[in-house]
Amino acid sequence: MDINAFNALKTYNTAQKALNPEGANVVKPKDGGGSDFDVTSVAEQVVGAVAKSENAASAYMTGKADPHSVVEAIASAELAVETAVTLRNRVVEAYQELLRMPI
Repeated sequence: MDINAFNALKTYNTAQKALNPEGANVVKPKDGGGSDFDVTSVAEQVVGAVAKSENAASAYMTGKADPHSVVEAIASAELAVETAVTLRNRVVEAYQELLRMPI
């Protein structure tokens, strides 16, 4: 079973909009503290970090960027992707745990 994180985010956002049109894409913490968690902006940040690293690598290959900026951009993209994968894995684990619960 192939789980594409971006398709999952898109489906989640569609469901959120159907259930709550005013507050779509926002998951609010139970305790009322902290900031809101916007799934769409997180996905956009991951995609932006990857695009930035690709642009930095292209600029380095054409001689327009220094190696330090390329390594920094790639490390940032790697951290963003690892975080997104970890988040996805936790969501899948939680879903599987729900499926294992007796009715």
